[in-house]
Parts: sequence; structure tokens; C-alpha cells
Amino acid sequence: MPQTLSATSMVTPCGFSPHLHPSGEQGGLIFQDGNLSSASLDALIQHLIPTTDYYPEEVVEGAKPIEQNEVGTQSSPRALIGRITGLGAYWKRMNQLLQALNQKLATLSHGQEGLVKINATVSDKLVSFKTKPPPSIQREILSVCSDPYTLAQQLTHVELERLSHIGPEEFVQAFVHKDSLDSTKPCFSEQNKTNNLEAYVKWFNRLCYLVATEICMPAKKKQRAQVIEFFIDVARECFNIGNFNSLMAIISGMNMSPVSRLKKTWSKVKTAKFFILEHQMDPTGNFYNYRTALRGAAHRSLTAHSNREKIVIPFFSLLIKDIYFLNEGCANRLPNGHVNFEKFLELAKQVGEFITWKQVECPFEQDPNITHYLHTAPIFTEDGLYLASYESESPENQVEKERWKSLRDHQPTWVTSALQSNKPTTKTKGLGSLDITNST
Repeated sequence: MPQTLSATSMVTPCGFSPHLHPSGEQGGLIFQDGNLSSASLDALIQHLIPTTDYYPEEVVEGAKPIEQNEVGTQSSPRALIGRITGLGAYWKRMNQLLQALNQKLATLSHGQEGLVKINATVSDKLVSFKTKPPPSIQREILSVCSDPYTLAQQLTHVELERLSHIGPEEFVQAFVHKDSLDSTKPCFSEQNKTNNLEAYVKWFNRLCYLVATEICMPAKKKQRAQVIEFFIDVARECFNIGNFNSLMAIISGMNMSPVSRLKKTWSKVKTAKFFILEHQMDPTGNFYNYRTALRGAAHRSLTAHSNREKIVIPFFSLLIKDIYFLNEGCANRLPNGHVNFEKFLELAKQVGEFITWKQVECPFEQDPNITHYLHTAPIFTEDGLYLASYESESPENQVEKERWKSLRDHQPTWVTSALQSNKPTTKTKGLGSLDITNST
């Protein structure tokens, strides 16, 4: 597994040794428990620039610091050779970084090309229906995959493949404000710089709607209950794998109002396992239960002996919100003008963990038929879901009757794709709306 820099090594400049400064202030640098917590800009610059009697701590192995008695003399050819050798190590490291950057750019390009192909495929497959789709073109998830464990594995395959294209630079681009007067919401200011991140959020929304569509599609109550129980088992397997993003998408889909109102259908479902999963992803206490489970999965990943045990796929929308509010809620500079290193250490820690998790190679063999269905199966719009729900189980009150009449009169489009939605939102019971993309 590729090595990832720790949070400290990602943000601690060369020359700042916590062992030399266990606590207190040293020349404008403030240390707390051996870690740099803040510093003035002048102090940072001073400690990064070498002088005749000072050289910052080296980062690249093999580089040799210049001693004071070696400067301005001609009696130390060995020291000069050693210095040249050190510079060679720097050039070697720079070449490695350039190669890594080139590979990253190639990967990102491949990922964006893949997204274009997926969007084109979905667009070709979609048809607008004034009524339910005819049986000749209907397909259902159980006809493609009837094993919950297998579907959970394929969902994990999709998640890791999409995560692999997201780089740390996209998090930086994601939180640039489009309007400086409205700084209450994170937004994607430059779409081309956050394509992979935004596409991943849209994938979550598509999976929510796909789950709801699969439940509302069958005409018979028994079939709908069977689909619900199937997705409950899929969600449980996702939890066991460590795929919390798919888990939350499935729970969100089953909690959408067109699905949750199907009381006759739910009465036929064994809901004990579903309530346990809901409890794990309960937003109460700032998602306390989920965060506890995530820490457990992260610990398992650190001590894992196989890629299967290393899998950690966080609930992505919550991860983005955590990073956003950490970035917006903590000042870059302290009242004394010092750079707030504690903030950047925490940001580096969260993004660093994500980078580690996304680099895990999926241990499950891909099934092209299943993943193709997940990406291209037609899904209902919100109006389409409500109309299907009302046709399955009649409206129970006046509000529902009026909405049903309105939907029938306006003949809504039944099918759309969350991948093509400009402003995807996910609504779950007790969770509210997760809207982290700007409307275009």
C-alpha cells in the first residue's frame, strides 16, 4: 500500500524540530507539547532561509548541511563533493515528484473521460414516460444481482474507483466562495477543478434514487417488501465491509417520503435489522454512532493484513462538511498575527486520512454487468417516485390526494438521472438536505 505522509510531516516545514522546542516561544515560533501551534510569517521565513551559520533541518536523505567552517574556504574539497552529492539527491527527488505528478494528471484525465462516457451512456438510455415504463424495457436489481453480499462488493468497487480520482487539491478548490457576501455554504466555484469530487457527490444521490426507484417500481406489495429486505441486507454488508457511503445512500433512499409512506409494504418487512442500521447512522449528537463506527474501521485499517480489512469509505457528504466548517470556523491567523498551525494540522490530518483510505486497492473482482446497471439503470424523478408510490398505495389524506391529482394532471416525466442533475440533494429522515454543490 502506498505510504502517506502523516499530518505532522505534511505541514511541518523543514527546520522546525519539536524536539528542540518542547514548549513555549522560540524566536517567534510557539510550540505546544512539542508541536508547532503558531508562528509569525517573518519567523517562518527566517527559519526556512539558510545563512552562513544556520541551515534548516534536511528533508531529503543524502543532502549534507553546510558547516560554518566550510563556507568561504578552499581547504575542504570533500565537503564540496558531499554538497554536490546532496544536490544530486534533491534533483533525484524532484524528478520523482515530477513523475508522480505526471501520473496523477494522467489518472485524473482518465477519470474525467470515464465520467463523460458514463454520462453519454446514461443519456442514450433514458426515455421520458407519462406512465409507468412498459414491462418490455423494465429491469430490476434482483434480476441482475440477487446476492446482497455480491452487490455490496460491487458498490464498494464503484466507490473506490470513483474515490481514486479525487485529489487533495479538489478539497481546496471546493471551498472557494462564489460570492464573498454569502459564506454560509460550501460551493464548487470552478467546476473543471472539482469534477471528480462533484461527480462523487452525484453518485451518492443517484444511488439514493436508484434504491427508491427499485422499491417503488413493483406493482405487488410482496415484491416491494422483498426489494426492501434485499437492500437492508446489502446495507448491512456495506457496514461490515466499511463502505459507509453506500450504506448511508441506501438508508437515505429507503427513508425518502415516497418509500417511507408505503405502510402496507413495510408491514410485510422484518425491520429489526433496518432499525439497527438506522441507529448506526443516526445524525443525533453530530453522528456520534457513525463516528464511533468510523474510528473502529480506521483502527482496523491501520492493523490490517489484507486489502479487505483496509477498506474505509467514509460518508462523503459529512466528511466534506467537517472539512468545510473546520476551514471556515477556525481563523488562519491568531489575534497576534501568527499563522494558526493547529488548524492546518487538523485539516492535514483529515485530508491525509482520506488520501490513505482512497488508495486501497479493491479486493473484490468486478462484475461488469452489475456495475453497468448501477451506472445506467433508469431512475424516477422525485415526482415520478411519488406517483409510483400513490399508485401502489392510495393517498391517505387530503394533502396526498391533491398532490396525486396534480401529478396525474401534469403528467410528470418519470425517469431522469442524478448524474445529470445540476443540484443534487439528498433528504433523509432526521438528516435534512445535504446540498453541497452550487446551482449552475
